[in-house]
Amino acid sequence: MVRVLVIGYAPDAVDFTDPAIPPGLTEALVAEGIKRDVQLMLDRGWEAEHLPIRADGDFRHDISNRLASEAYDCIVIGAGVRMTTKHVAEFEQVVDAVRQGAPKTPIAFNSSPDSSGEAAARCLTQS
Repeated sequence: MVRVLVIGYAPDAVDFTDPAIPPGLTEALVAEGIKRDVQLMLDRGWEAEHLPIRADGDFRHDISNRLASEAYDCIVIGAGVRMTTKHVAEFEQVVDAVRQGAPKTPIAFNSSPDSSGEAAARCLTQS
């Protein structure tokens, strides 16, 4: 069975005042998109999990712990983590934590809260 981990900001941790965030996006829409996204992956017959992180939290530790205890076929890094220059340092740390914790696992990038399944599918068909 395909196992996918999606790493992205918790819906209440997104800075919606950042101009890089698409207009009209809200905490509720992000939460709904994540829920829909996980369900779409489950509907594909995959196991799917969302690991919510916070820029001000100990996300490297959270990522390392998850990857030390579970193996995945693909790890998706959410658009919110990389789409704004405010979070370049956090994006680098997320990628570094994934590379250290799962060096052979493919990484994919979604473009919205509900496109992780599409991103994982692109990645999995290439491997």
